[in-house]
Amino acid sequence: MAIMILFLLLTHPALSLEGARNGLLLWYQTVLPTLLPFMICSNVIVSLDGIRLMTAPVRPVLRKCFYLSENGSYVFLSGLLCGYPMGAKTCSEFVSQEKLSPREGQYLLSICNHPSPMFLLGYAAALMDPSIPASLLMLAVYLPVIPLAFLARSLYRIQASSRFRVQKTQPCHNFDDSMMKSFEVMIKIGGYLMLFSILARFIGQLSFLPSKTQAMLLGAVEITTGIQAVTHTFTGPIQGMLVCVTAVFGGICGLFQTKSVVTDHRLSLAHYILWKLLHGFLSAAAFLALTPYFMP
Repeated sequence: MAIMILFLLLTHPALSLEGARNGLLLWYQTVLPTLLPFMICSNVIVSLDGIRLMTAPVRPVLRKCFYLSENGSYVFLSGLLCGYPMGAKTCSEFVSQEKLSPREGQYLLSICNHPSPMFLLGYAAALMDPSIPASLLMLAVYLPVIPLAFLARSLYRIQASSRFRVQKTQPCHNFDDSMMKSFEVMIKIGGYLMLFSILARFIGQLSFLPSKTQAMLLGAVEITTGIQAVTHTFTGPIQGMLVCVTAVFGGICGLFQTKSVVTDHRLSLAHYILWKLLHGFLSAAAFLALTPYFMP
């Protein structure tokens, strides 16, 4: 991948400059303001030992239905509400700090890393055909988490009676440290967005490819550019289905972002990729199955 992008930089400097600019603008205008505040707040909550208070309203449900511990419930919520790659980042940190067992961490990695509701409603739904309800998009993306959780729970042998002795760590009250940790992750994300936006810009210039093939390739490379291309190229239920798949998979760029924050070697990224592919398939099936009820 690095060799390919270096080749593009050397042979197509103007195109590469435009792609890099697009990636950084996307990072600055969309990703930074939507993700950074959540990331800082999450780090502060963890450092001040506020997990119990944060998860109290939903912990009984998540414990009973998904067999999640208190810390696991927080990881699930942060991934669901904050978006890529916040769930994977929190999961890896908790496993490294022995706040989660490696088994529960691997289980959570299969269900905790998603596009945020803010991204789906504010970006994806705004670009989609007006005849496709935003509620259908949300259901198709998040509903498959339930069967995925049951399948992963069985595979990783997660039981309701499972207990893991959590290491007691001294809470850190340094707000600046929490902020600097968030800035470090955001810089990584910006770098990946810039590099993959160069690749996406080059794919967009491959005139010998049919427009539909281009759109699907862009969706496989980077989520925001891919959703934009899909909504401009396809219409009707096919458009909605492909937007769901693109959003759920997160693109190769999303996989690299996730890899950069999953630093605990006990968590398998190969398993994570397989779960994302399965989630994409289930989301497409859910969208098509629910379409007759939302789009008569």
